[in-house]
Amino acid sequence: MYIPEVVSLFDGASMAQVALRKANIGYGRYQAAEIDKHAIAVAQSNFPETQQIGDVRTVSGAELGQPGLLLAGSPCQGFSFSGKGLNFNDPRSKLFFEFVRILEESNPQYWLLENVVMKKEHQDVISGILGVEPVKLNSALTSAQNRVRLYWANFPITEPEDQHWALQDVIQASTMRHPAAVRGRRAHPNQPVVQWLEVRSESPDAKSNCLTTVAKDTVVTSLPKGKYPDAFARKLPFRNYTTVERCRLMNLPDDYCRGVSTNQAVKITGNGWETGMITHIFECLTKHATFTLKN
Repeated sequence: MYIPEVVSLFDGASMAQVALRKANIGYGRYQAAEIDKHAIAVAQSNFPETQQIGDVRTVSGAELGQPGLLLAGSPCQGFSFSGKGLNFNDPRSKLFFEFVRILEESNPQYWLLENVVMKKEHQDVISGILGVEPVKLNSALTSAQNRVRLYWANFPITEPEDQHWALQDVIQASTMRHPAAVRGRRAHPNQPVVQWLEVRSESPDAKSNCLTTVAKDTVVTSLPKGKYPDAFARKLPFRNYTTVERCRLMNLPDDYCRGVSTNQAVKITGNGWETGMITHIFECLTKHATFTLKN
Protein backbone atom coordinates (compact mmCIF):
# COMPACT_ATOMS: atom_id res chain seq x y z
CA MET A 1 0.00 0.00 0.00
CA TYR A 2 1.12 3.53 -0.77
CA ILE A 3 -0.17 6.77 0.83
CA PRO A 4 0.73 9.83 -1.26
CA GLU A 5 0.72 12.24 1.69
CA VAL A 6 0.73 11.83 5.48
CA VAL A 7 0.25 14.72 7.90
CA SER A 8 1.10 14.16 11.57
CA LEU A 9 0.03 16.74 14.14
CA PHE A 10 1.83 16.78 17.51
CA ASP A 11 4.31 14.50 15.75
CA GLY A 12 6.85 14.24 18.59
CA ALA A 13 9.80 12.16 17.45
CA SER A 14 7.86 10.81 14.46
CA MET A 15 7.26 7.32 15.83
CA ALA A 16 4.32 6.98 13.44
CA GLN A 17 6.87 6.62 10.63
CA VAL A 18 8.36 3.60 12.39
CA ALA A 19 4.90 2.02 12.49
CA LEU A 20 4.13 2.86 8.86
CA ARG A 21 7.28 1.04 7.78
CA LYS A 22 6.61 -1.91 10.06
CA ALA A 23 3.15 -2.19 8.49
CA ASN A 24 4.77 -2.18 5.02
CA ILE A 25 2.98 1.02 4.04
CA GLY A 26 4.85 3.21 1.62
CA TYR A 27 4.24 6.94 1.70
CA GLY A 28 5.22 10.09 -0.12
CA ARG A 29 5.44 13.44 1.59
CA TYR A 30 5.34 13.28 5.41
CA GLN A 31 4.55 16.61 7.04
CA ALA A 32 5.03 16.94 10.79
CA ALA A 33 3.72 19.66 13.10
CA GLU A 34 5.92 19.77 16.20
CA ILE A 35 7.58 22.44 18.36
CA ASP A 36 9.85 20.48 20.74
CA LYS A 37 13.37 20.92 19.36
CA HIS A 38 14.68 17.71 20.90
CA ALA A 39 11.84 15.60 19.50
CA ILE A 40 12.36 17.24 16.12
CA ALA A 41 16.08 16.43 16.27
CA VAL A 42 15.31 12.74 16.89
CA ALA A 43 12.72 12.70 14.11
CA GLN A 44 15.11 14.24 11.60
CA SER A 45 17.93 11.95 12.66
CA ASN A 46 15.80 8.90 11.90
CA PHE A 47 13.74 10.30 9.02
CA PRO A 48 15.64 13.17 7.36
CA GLU A 49 13.02 13.57 4.60
CA THR A 50 10.40 14.66 7.16
CA GLN A 51 9.00 18.11 6.38
CA GLN A 52 8.58 20.04 9.61
CA ILE A 53 5.70 22.53 9.40
CA GLY A 54 5.92 24.06 12.88
CA ASP A 55 3.32 24.90 15.50
CA VAL A 56 -0.02 23.18 14.91
CA ARG A 57 -1.77 26.45 15.74
CA THR A 58 -0.30 28.08 12.64
CA VAL A 59 -0.99 25.18 10.27
CA SER A 60 -3.63 25.85 7.61
CA GLY A 61 -5.56 22.71 6.81
CA ALA A 62 -6.68 24.20 3.51
CA GLU A 63 -3.05 24.52 2.41
CA LEU A 64 -2.38 20.85 3.15
CA GLY A 65 -4.59 19.77 0.29
CA GLN A 66 -6.35 16.51 1.08
CA PRO A 67 -3.97 14.23 3.01
CA GLY A 68 -4.32 10.51 2.56
CA LEU A 69 -3.80 10.09 6.29
CA LEU A 70 -4.04 12.63 9.12
CA LEU A 71 -2.56 11.58 12.47
CA ALA A 72 -2.77 13.23 15.87
CA GLY A 73 -1.89 12.45 19.45
CA SER A 74 -2.83 15.74 21.05
CA PRO A 75 -1.30 16.50 24.48
CA CYS A 76 -2.94 14.38 27.14
CA GLN A 77 -1.91 16.02 30.42
CA GLY A 78 -5.19 17.85 30.90
CA PHE A 79 -7.23 14.69 30.33
CA SER A 80 -5.17 12.22 32.34
CA PHE A 81 -6.52 10.84 35.61
CA SER A 82 -3.06 11.52 37.04
CA GLY A 83 -3.24 15.19 36.07
CA LYS A 84 -5.03 18.09 37.72
CA GLY A 85 -8.38 17.35 36.14
CA LEU A 86 -8.44 20.61 34.18
CA ASN A 87 -9.50 18.86 31.00
CA PHE A 88 -10.81 21.25 28.32
CA ASN A 89 -9.72 24.23 30.43
CA ASP A 90 -6.10 23.05 30.20
CA PRO A 91 -4.26 24.92 27.39
CA ARG A 92 -2.60 21.68 26.30
CA SER A 93 -5.90 19.83 25.99
CA LYS A 94 -7.41 22.73 24.08
CA LEU A 95 -5.01 21.77 21.30
CA PHE A 96 -7.48 18.97 20.53
CA PHE A 97 -9.59 21.63 18.86
CA GLU A 98 -6.68 22.48 16.56
CA PHE A 99 -6.85 18.88 15.37
CA VAL A 100 -10.60 19.30 14.79
CA ARG A 101 -10.02 22.53 12.86
CA ILE A 102 -7.38 20.98 10.61
CA LEU A 103 -9.49 17.84 10.18
CA GLU A 104 -12.37 19.98 8.89
CA GLU A 105 -10.15 22.20 6.72
CA SER A 106 -8.11 19.43 5.09
CA ASN A 107 -10.78 16.70 4.75
CA PRO A 108 -8.32 13.76 4.80
CA GLN A 109 -9.24 10.39 3.37
CA TYR A 110 -8.42 8.67 6.67
CA TRP A 111 -7.56 9.94 10.14
CA LEU A 112 -6.50 8.66 13.56
CA LEU A 113 -6.55 10.37 16.95
CA GLU A 114 -4.94 8.90 20.08
CA ASN A 115 -5.33 10.00 23.68
CA VAL A 116 -5.25 8.70 27.24
CA VAL A 117 -8.12 7.07 29.10
CA MET A 118 -10.14 9.90 30.63
CA LYS A 119 -13.41 10.63 32.37
CA LYS A 120 -16.36 9.38 30.35
CA GLU A 121 -17.85 12.86 30.17
CA HIS A 122 -14.77 14.21 28.42
CA GLN A 123 -14.46 11.15 26.20
CA ASP A 124 -18.07 11.70 25.14
CA VAL A 125 -17.34 15.31 24.17
CA ILE A 126 -14.55 14.18 21.85
CA SER A 127 -16.66 11.35 20.43
CA GLY A 128 -19.57 13.71 19.83
CA ILE A 129 -17.40 16.13 17.91
CA LEU A 130 -15.72 13.42 15.84
CA GLY A 131 -18.87 11.36 15.31
CA VAL A 132 -17.25 8.08 16.30
CA GLU A 133 -16.62 6.16 19.52
CA PRO A 134 -13.03 5.29 20.48
CA VAL A 135 -11.49 1.85 20.76
CA LYS A 136 -9.66 1.24 24.05
CA LEU A 137 -6.50 -0.81 23.60
CA ASN A 138 -3.67 -1.78 25.92
CA SER A 139 -0.17 -1.97 24.48
CA ALA A 140 0.46 -4.82 26.91
CA LEU A 141 -0.67 -6.92 23.91
CA THR A 142 2.06 -5.57 21.63
CA SER A 143 4.86 -4.59 24.02
CA ALA A 144 6.32 -5.17 27.46
CA GLN A 145 4.47 -2.28 29.09
CA ASN A 146 0.94 -1.58 30.23
CA ARG A 147 -0.12 1.42 28.18
CA VAL A 148 -3.87 1.88 27.81
CA ARG A 149 -4.98 4.41 25.21
CA LEU A 150 -8.09 5.49 23.35
CA TYR A 151 -8.09 5.53 19.54
CA TRP A 152 -10.64 7.37 17.42
CA ALA A 153 -10.54 6.73 13.66
CA ASN A 154 -12.71 6.76 10.55
CA PHE A 155 -11.80 3.14 9.81
CA PRO A 156 -12.39 -0.04 11.85
CA ILE A 157 -9.81 -0.94 14.49
CA THR A 158 -9.67 -4.39 16.06
CA GLU A 159 -7.80 -5.70 19.10
CA PRO A 160 -4.47 -7.35 18.23
CA GLU A 161 -3.43 -10.79 19.32
CA ASP A 162 -1.25 -11.00 22.42
CA GLN A 163 2.43 -11.10 21.46
CA HIS A 164 3.36 -12.16 25.02
CA TRP A 165 6.10 -9.63 25.68
CA ALA A 166 7.46 -9.36 29.22
CA LEU A 167 9.72 -6.81 30.86
CA GLN A 168 12.49 -9.38 31.13
CA ASP A 169 12.50 -9.61 27.31
CA VAL A 170 13.67 -6.01 26.94
CA ILE A 171 15.69 -5.37 30.09
CA GLN A 172 19.45 -5.04 29.65
CA ALA A 173 21.77 -7.22 31.72
CA SER A 174 20.80 -6.59 35.33
CA THR A 175 19.87 -8.34 38.54
CA MET A 176 17.06 -5.81 38.86
CA ARG A 177 14.08 -7.05 36.87
CA HIS A 178 10.98 -6.42 38.98
CA PRO A 179 8.81 -3.52 37.72
CA ALA A 180 8.31 -0.77 40.27
CA ALA A 181 7.63 2.93 40.71
CA VAL A 182 8.70 5.58 43.20
CA ARG A 183 5.59 7.37 44.44
CA GLY A 184 5.25 10.33 46.73
CA ARG A 185 2.68 9.59 49.42
CA ARG A 186 1.80 10.18 53.06
CA ALA A 187 1.76 7.25 55.45
CA HIS A 188 -0.72 9.18 57.62
CA PRO A 189 -2.61 12.47 57.23
CA ASN A 190 -0.72 15.62 58.17
CA GLN A 191 2.66 13.91 57.78
CA PRO A 192 5.27 14.92 55.19
CA VAL A 193 5.29 13.26 51.79
CA VAL A 194 7.50 10.17 51.74
CA GLN A 195 8.93 8.64 48.58
CA TRP A 196 7.76 5.02 48.54
CA LEU A 197 9.08 2.29 46.29
CA GLU A 198 6.11 0.25 45.11
CA VAL A 199 7.08 -3.11 43.60
CA ARG A 200 4.26 -4.48 41.47
CA SER A 201 5.33 -8.01 40.65
CA GLU A 202 8.02 -10.65 40.86
CA SER A 203 6.61 -12.70 37.98
CA PRO A 204 8.88 -13.41 35.01
CA ASP A 205 5.87 -12.49 32.84
CA ALA A 206 5.42 -9.07 34.45
CA LYS A 207 4.91 -5.96 32.36
CA SER A 208 6.44 -2.56 32.95
CA ASN A 209 4.35 0.28 34.28
CA CYS A 210 3.32 2.73 31.56
CA LEU A 211 6.21 4.92 30.47
CA THR A 212 5.66 8.57 31.36
CA THR A 213 7.77 11.71 31.16
CA VAL A 214 8.89 11.14 34.79
CA ALA A 215 11.71 8.60 35.08
CA LYS A 216 10.86 7.47 38.62
CA ASP A 217 7.39 6.34 37.48
CA THR A 218 9.06 3.31 35.91
CA VAL A 219 12.01 1.74 37.70
CA VAL A 220 13.28 -1.78 38.23
CA THR A 221 14.44 -3.43 41.43
CA SER A 222 15.52 -6.75 42.94
CA LEU A 223 13.19 -6.34 45.92
CA PRO A 224 10.11 -8.57 46.23
CA LYS A 225 6.57 -7.35 45.70
CA GLY A 226 5.56 -4.78 48.30
CA LYS A 227 5.76 -1.14 49.36
CA TYR A 228 8.92 0.33 50.87
CA PRO A 229 9.08 3.82 52.43
CA ASP A 230 12.00 6.25 52.17
CA ALA A 231 13.19 4.88 48.84
CA PHE A 232 15.90 7.50 48.37
CA ALA A 233 16.88 8.08 52.01
CA ARG A 234 17.37 4.35 52.60
CA LYS A 235 19.18 3.94 49.28
CA LEU A 236 16.96 1.04 48.30
CA PRO A 237 18.16 -1.05 45.35
CA PHE A 238 16.40 0.27 42.27
CA ARG A 239 17.32 2.05 39.07
CA ASN A 240 15.71 3.94 36.21
CA TYR A 241 15.34 2.36 32.82
CA THR A 242 18.15 2.97 30.37
CA THR A 243 17.39 4.83 27.15
CA VAL A 244 17.75 1.56 25.25
CA GLU A 245 15.19 -0.12 27.51
CA ARG A 246 12.75 2.74 27.05
CA CYS A 247 13.14 2.46 23.28
CA ARG A 248 12.50 -1.27 23.43
CA LEU A 249 9.39 -0.73 25.55
CA MET A 250 8.10 1.53 22.76
CA ASN A 251 9.07 -1.00 20.06
CA LEU A 252 11.70 1.36 18.68
CA PRO A 253 15.23 0.60 17.51
CA ASP A 254 17.73 0.65 20.39
CA ASP A 255 19.43 3.78 19.05
CA TYR A 256 16.29 5.70 18.11
CA CYS A 257 16.89 8.47 20.66
CA ARG A 258 20.52 8.97 19.74
CA GLY A 259 21.83 12.50 20.02
CA VAL A 260 19.70 13.66 22.95
CA SER A 261 20.25 13.52 26.71
CA THR A 262 18.80 10.83 28.93
CA ASN A 263 16.33 13.34 30.37
CA GLN A 264 15.12 14.28 26.89
CA ALA A 265 14.86 10.61 25.91
CA VAL A 266 12.61 10.06 28.95
CA LYS A 267 10.34 12.87 27.78
CA ILE A 268 10.33 11.76 24.16
CA THR A 269 9.48 8.13 24.88
CA GLY A 270 6.98 9.02 27.59
CA ASN A 271 5.09 11.24 25.16
CA GLY A 272 5.39 8.91 22.19
CA TRP A 273 3.30 6.27 20.46
CA GLU A 274 4.00 2.62 21.24
CA THR A 275 4.76 1.56 17.71
CA GLY A 276 3.68 -2.07 18.08
CA MET A 277 0.07 -1.03 18.64
CA ILE A 278 0.22 1.69 15.99
CA THR A 279 1.60 -0.85 13.52
CA HIS A 280 -1.41 -3.06 14.22
CA ILE A 281 -3.77 -0.10 13.72
CA PHE A 282 -2.11 0.74 10.40
CA GLU A 283 -2.52 -2.90 9.39
CA CYS A 284 -6.24 -2.48 10.12
CA LEU A 285 -6.16 0.54 7.82
CA THR A 286 -4.69 -1.50 4.97
CA LYS A 287 -7.72 -3.82 5.08
CA HIS A 288 -10.14 -0.97 4.38
CA ALA A 289 -8.25 1.84 2.66
CA THR A 290 -8.37 2.58 -1.09
CA PHE A 291 -5.20 4.61 -1.54
CA THR A 292 -3.32 4.68 -4.79
CA LEU A 293 -1.30 1.47 -4.99
CA LYS A 294 2.36 1.60 -5.93
CA ASN A 295 3.99 -1.44 -7.49
